[in-house]
Amino acid sequence: MAETTLSGPTHQILENDYASEWMGIEVLAISDGHATIRMTLRQEMLNGFGMAHGGMIFAFGDTAFALACNPAVQAPGEENSITVASGVDINFLKPAFRGQVLTAVADRRSSAGRSGLYDIQIFATDAQPDTAPSPAGQPSPAQPGSAQPSSIPPRSAQPGELIAEFRGRSRTIPKK
Repeated sequence: MAETTLSGPTHQILENDYASEWMGIEVLAISDGHATIRMTLRQEMLNGFGMAHGGMIFAFGDTAFALACNPAVQAPGEENSITVASGVDINFLKPAFRGQVLTAVADRRSSAGRSGLYDIQIFATDAQPDTAPSPAGQPSPAQPGSAQPSSIPPRSAQPGELIAEFRGRSRTIPKK
């Protein structure tokens, strides 16, 4: 299936997803078994150390996982089922800070029957001055550690520095 670039709430599961709306998640691309999303880290998403709260990173990855698991347009006969997480693991590799833009890239690795396996990579990049102004209208200051060289080999496909790896196991169940 060809990849389509989207904007705004474009997937039926986002229509009533108030958590993803509050997080400011934007769908960049979606296709069968794939989703790419983006959000900017705000102050209320930080923990007591001034870095992204792990729960925010997890919820962000979980949204990408859900979008990759559930087709944007269901095939005939699939309208009475949904795909949900049966289990997940996340590894936090590096911190992210206020003002950074996070991008999650979710891809299906395997599917058999009603079960699937998905890998979601979460990247952080410093925002451009015109995309994440501070409350006073000034660009957000650089955060500690944001200029550190990446230990991940550079790849043109990576939208920033890899900060977390999320692996999801899915199960398709009847819709209630």
